[in-house]
Amino acid sequence: MSTMRGYLRSDGRKGIRNTIAVAYLVECAHHVAREIALPWREEGVHAIGFPGCYPNPYAERMMEQLCTHPNVGAVLLVSLGCESFNKYALERAVRASGRPVKTIIIQGTGGTRASIREGRAWVEEQRAQLDAQETVPMAVSELVIGTVCGGSDGTSGITGNPAAGRAFDQLIAEGAACIFEETGELIGCEHIMAARAITHELGLELEKSVAKAARYYATLGYGSFAAGNAEGGLSTIEEKSMGAYAKSGASPISGLIKPGDVPPHGGLYLLDVVPDGEVRFGFPNINDNAEIAELIACGAHCVLFVTGRGSVVGSAISPVVKICANPETYRRMAEDMDVDAGRILEGRAGLDEVGTEIRNLVVSLGQGGRTKSEELGHQEFVLTYKSFEPLGPACLPA
Repeated sequence: MSTMRGYLRSDGRKGIRNTIAVAYLVECAHHVAREIALPWREEGVHAIGFPGCYPNPYAERMMEQLCTHPNVGAVLLVSLGCESFNKYALERAVRASGRPVKTIIIQGTGGTRASIREGRAWVEEQRAQLDAQETVPMAVSELVIGTVCGGSDGTSGITGNPAAGRAFDQLIAEGAACIFEETGELIGCEHIMAARAITHELGLELEKSVAKAARYYATLGYGSFAAGNAEGGLSTIEEKSMGAYAKSGASPISGLIKPGDVPPHGGLYLLDVVPDGEVRFGFPNINDNAEIAELIACGAHCVLFVTGRGSVVGSAISPVVKICANPETYRRMAEDMDVDAGRILEGRAGLDEVGTEIRNLVVSLGQGGRTKSEELGHQEFVLTYKSFEPLGPACLPA
């Protein structure tokens, strides 16, 4: 067993980071939030937020889950003042979670400079208090880990994705909760995936989620297949799906969740990121960071990111582990990559060996280790409009 150190929260969960979230509630407050956080960009103060001016229950739920994430220790809300986001409900939810919280309303504070001054003074005070907080022992079984792939090429499904799947299998065996996604990149694999569900009813729900994604993309007229995927050697969404599916490993699938749903216990979960109902808001996730944000909203302490072409993004709140599938890409971009899974392609390592390396790297994050994206200051964050229905009873079997 590997023992980590975590920050205990009032709901019993533990974080591997003690971040202050500076959360803007409309794009008009984004600049002020970013300027408030800027002096502490190397010291665990991250700007996140929702750009929309009009209400969206999905976005409000996402912001509540992110602001009460176990990696977050305090929250500063930054409001322009006339947006529709329910800042009072969000502040109540954060306060009820036991975290320090303050709301700055730019229109009431006196504008940009006054709001930045007030926000920085509060952050400085909270940063000092969080830095003095004691850690407690934390087990691997208390971790939630997500995985996503981006900038995929022909090597992703051969090396990086299956290596991430091997790491998932090891972590699940130790009691962790692991989440893979997205349903739009599992088209063609739904029946294989359903056969791994712990109940027949859950298997049917998994198949339905992929069918929903296929209908969504057919309505839009295009799917989750970028020009870079084709240039990297992938030919169809089905071929890409086989690689993406490999991230899930071989463990039984315990449940189907939607953005903001926290896994109730250890095991493997599929995250359905495609909105319910008719197509209303365009492409389900406009880039990889939107998917990362949804995994974090499900409680992910860290996210495994597999790339063949060479994505450099990280994330606010939870660290991103970059697994490079292509050995040539790794040699060009080693400063951005945590794991050289391309060794498998060249015969310098096996899948199990790289899977163990990924597993150990995840544990090291709870022992003081940092990812390359953290060292480089990456804190990307995206949140857009969506709509979801609640989970059905078959999605999380007892």
